[in-house]
Amino acid sequence: MRTNIKKAALLIFVYLLIMIPFKVMEIIPGFTDIRPVTMLGPIYALFTGIPGIIIFALMNIVGDIISDSVRWSSIAGLIANFVGPYIVYHYWIKMKKTAPDLKTMKNIGVYSLVVFIAAAVQMAIITPAVAVIYPEVDSMLFALSVILNNTLFPIMFGIPLIILMKEELGYRMIDVISSERKGKRAAGAVPVTEKMERDI
Repeated sequence: MRTNIKKAALLIFVYLLIMIPFKVMEIIPGFTDIRPVTMLGPIYALFTGIPGIIIFALMNIVGDIISDSVRWSSIAGLIANFVGPYIVYHYWIKMKKTAPDLKTMKNIGVYSLVVFIAAAVQMAIITPAVAVIYPEVDSMLFALSVILNNTLFPIMFGIPLIILMKEELGYRMIDVISSERKGKRAAGAVPVTEKMERDI
């Protein structure tokens, strides 16, 4: 329990560390801004699974609160910021049943495509809510900002960070951790609550 709290605190701290400095770089004041923090969505999904995805989604609301931009459309933002990373998680961990090896151009291309699809789904969730509730907002510009934020940063900065965490720092993705736990439980070697080394 204490380990899980520490992990959650670390995820929240990293999110705030990246988010806060860029909250002043608005694209549509009160609605959207430049968000490098979106690079953390796939990272949280692949390294921590559902708990990390939930934290990522909730921190989007916290970001709106900090920037004094909480609106009814923030509910759609909460949903979208869960669904987007979940698509990445579902594809690689549930369907492919393996984490992406981003050292090959093929996997980088597949990863980028999955991220783009996730961003398009996020845009399709948030933009209609903003368009209906706030018709004065430029929906096309808003939609474009959602797509770009949730595609460019996870690809440009997310990929190098994933490679660094996995290859250089030794962090293991959720599929590796789950496989090891299942194997050890099947052999009766360790309890379910075994502490895993270097997992987030």
